[in-house]
Amino acid sequence: MTEPTTKPLPQSLLPLLVALQFLTRLPVPEPGRVADEVVGRSLLWYPLTGLLLGALLWWSQLLLQWLLPGQWWLQAALLLTIWCLMTGGLHLDGLADSADAWVGGFGDRERTLQLMKDPTCGPAAVMLLVLLLLVKFAALVQLLSLNTAWLLVVPLIGRGLLLLLFLTTDYVRRQGLGAILAEQFNRRQARWLLIALAILLLSAGWPALLALACALLLFVGLRRLMVKRLGGTTGDTAGALVELSEAAALIGLLIAL
Repeated sequence: MTEPTTKPLPQSLLPLLVALQFLTRLPVPEPGRVADEVVGRSLLWYPLTGLLLGALLWWSQLLLQWLLPGQWWLQAALLLTIWCLMTGGLHLDGLADSADAWVGGFGDRERTLQLMKDPTCGPAAVMLLVLLLLVKFAALVQLLSLNTAWLLVVPLIGRGLLLLLFLTTDYVRRQGLGAILAEQFNRRQARWLLIALAILLLSAGWPALLALACALLLFVGLRRLMVKRLGGTTGDTAGALVELSEAAALIGLLIAL
């Protein structure tokens, strides 16, 4: 008896699957071992992955509103839990590692890079994680009573800035997934994609514009810190950027709404 053969995945979908597998914990088909070129192209799918996460957050909130009408605090807590579970805490881990390394590095580049590899979580990491989650929770409480459709743009902005970071900033480690991404992705396509994203967000209205502006201001400040301390970015600082820019985008939305 012959074993059933598995139909190979379309080559055009492999970069998207790689992006989804890395950035989320969503159940997607296993792409298997892929070439470095495919990994590099996956970076161009990060914004779409962010949009998908935003859509899932929005749909989750609609379900929560149906199940728990008017209970904004509980909805916000559950929604933030879903948010963290969908990403597997990937970017939160990067934020924690960056916080500990920045404080413990005492301004030294090599010590900072070394501390980022330490799996333990120090006081600086715990404090920053708690503060960030508090900000996100409070922002969600307010947003849920206004217009939750804007949840679509928050993860989109965070992953769009991740693409901008790789486009404008050197990757300082020589090995790992980040090094492959930095070396292999198509910079020309990335520029056009970022232009298209900016036009899309600008056309979405004033709240999206202010959310993007707040996130971009944060991006400029964080990138300056990265370049000054490390000479570029790492996977951990990139993750920290995603988390902090999402919080900034939420604040921008609430200012506009």
